[in-house]
Parts: sequence; C-alpha cells; structure tokens
Amino acid sequence: MRKIAIYGKGGIGKSTTTQNTVAGLAEMGKKVMVVGCDPKADSTRLLLHGLAQKTVLDTLRDEGEDIDLDDVMKTGFSNTSCVESGGPEPGVGCAGRGIITSINLLEQLGAYDADKNLDYVFYDVLGDVVCGGFAMPIRDGKAQEVYIVVSGEMMAMYAANNICKSISKFGKVGTVRLGGLICNSRKVDNEANMIEEFARQLGTQMIHFVPRENMVQHAEINRKTVIDHAPDHAQANEYRSLAKKINDNQMFVIPEPLEMSALEELLVGFGIMN
Repeated sequence: MRKIAIYGKGGIGKSTTTQNTVAGLAEMGKKVMVVGCDPKADSTRLLLHGLAQKTVLDTLRDEGEDIDLDDVMKTGFSNTSCVESGGPEPGVGCAGRGIITSINLLEQLGAYDADKNLDYVFYDVLGDVVCGGFAMPIRDGKAQEVYIVVSGEMMAMYAANNICKSISKFGKVGTVRLGGLICNSRKVDNEANMIEEFARQLGTQMIHFVPRENMVQHAEINRKTVIDHAPDHAQANEYRSLAKKINDNQMFVIPEPLEMSALEELLVGFGIMN
C-alpha cells in the first residue's frame, strides 16, 4: 500500500487534481482510499458526484465514539473509498487536530487493514504546512510520498518551497520523501520551463504538467471528475498520464529547499518579476 499526501498553496487545485488522479488510478484497477484533510470537506465531492459526505468530526460530535467504518466512509467513482476529516466550527478549535483524530480513528476502525486490499491512500491536505496538525501525514509517517501541486505564480512556488522545508526536516528523521511537483497550469509565461528548473534546484522532478482547460470546470459543475464526465476528452488523458506517472514513479528524494533570494532569482530569470 502506497500512502501519498498532496500538498500545495490554498486554491491551487489540490482537491481537483487529487480526485482526477485518483479516478485515473481507479480506472487502472487500483483500489484507492481518499482522506480529505481540509475543513471545507470538499476532497471527495467529485468522486461522490456531489453527495454530501458527513465528516469524521461531525459524526463523532453527533454520535459519540461508538461508530463503525461505514458511518464515516462512502464508496465513490470506480469503487474508491472516500472519507472527510472535517474540522471545528469556524473560529473554534484547531483544524489540524481534526486530521490527527480522523487518521487515528480510521486506523482503529480497520480502514487500512490488509483485507481492504488497498493499493493507495491519498491524503488531500489543506494549503501550506503551517501547523503541526496539517503536517501530521508527513510528520508521523502516515504518508511516505508527497506530491506538491504548484503553478508558475510566485506565491504557489513560495508555498511549495515552504512545504519542501517540512519534507526535508521530517525526511531526515523518517521515511517521507518528495515524489515530485505537479504543475497545475495558470498559463504563466514560461511556466513549464520554470517549474522544471524549480524542481531541478529542489532536487526533484516535475512529474507532470497539467494544462489549463475549461473542461475541468465543466466537469466540476456536473460534480464529476473529467475522466468520469468526459472520458474521451484530451484533459481526461492528461489525468490518466499523471496517474500512470505516479504509479510508475521511482524518484523519491529529500528536497533541498531554496533560499528566498534564490527563489526570487529564479522568478526574475524567467521574467515573472520583471
């Protein structure tokens, strides 16, 4: 079983990229569980065709701790298993603790047991790594692989570099490794070349460049992944390609984060800050 965490700046398209990639893996016959680690609880919406998914924290609040796995897990597209951690009420408590509670509960309920025959577990994690709770999948060895969703925008690259600092820190004392950068294009000038160079300086790879395409929004409006909504569209093949590259990936590294001056130099070199 491969355990993968997807990180990246808020709004970069992590949940969309994760669900479309999972659809590609499921189409390949892989058994996948997705654990949404975002209080918005939108990490499995497309796989469930918009079905409201009751979160782990809401279930615990409403029903206490005497719950079954079926109470917090739903079956989505192509037999994927879908879980949402959820979070506290706005302004109350720590959302990161919800991730800790959820993953511990899933372990207790046997979600990862051998009889589930899981090939992959994906953790779709909120934004930048800014607190211990959100770093939990990589800090506590819950995920062995990390992929960072990035674009050619400065703040997306800044967030990716920060995430690499966490991977570097925890990778030196644990098993977590960076599998690569996924460029979710924003049509920035020289974007693919810049992210490839950014990846090279980090010591990793740009595992795939996902072009910007309106079909992604069309599929989301219909509450589906692109592979589900328009399986013959070119964008569906992009996600299939990304899924295959992750499935076949053998490059796992402890990244070397850039100094801020080096990151700015990279942006200037590709004309972004001129």
